[in-house]
Amino acid sequence: MKILISIKPDYADKILNGKKHFEYRKTIFKKTDIKKVLIYATAPVGKIIGEFEIDQIISNSPNQVWEETKHYSGISEDFFNEYFKGRSLAHAIKIANVKAYKTPISLNELKEGLKAPQSFVYIN
Repeated sequence: MKILISIKPDYADKILNGKKHFEYRKTIFKKTDIKKVLIYATAPVGKIIGEFEIDQIISNSPNQVWEETKHYSGISEDFFNEYFKGRSLAHAIKIANVKAYKTPISLNELKEGLKAPQSFVYIN
């Protein structure tokens, strides 16, 4: 199974060019059979621009997650801390086998009527 995940274009580009090895989330998907993530670059791009495989998911306190992932985070520590402010649990999806699409895909091409997810949506 796959998920479609919304990512700001700057961070999506960092994933595609290998500068960001972790995608951070406040909540993580409940299904355990997710193997691939489709990258939906939010506005102004508004397209699915690539995909990656999930190597592992790290779930721990924000401090522990930052210490384990900071060297390949692709974000600043200040941004990380602000994102997880007031949270006791942080999730980091470790990215593997990134594939950039030559031609980005619209949401309708993937599935008619599909809307941009707030965080993520399951894809069969």
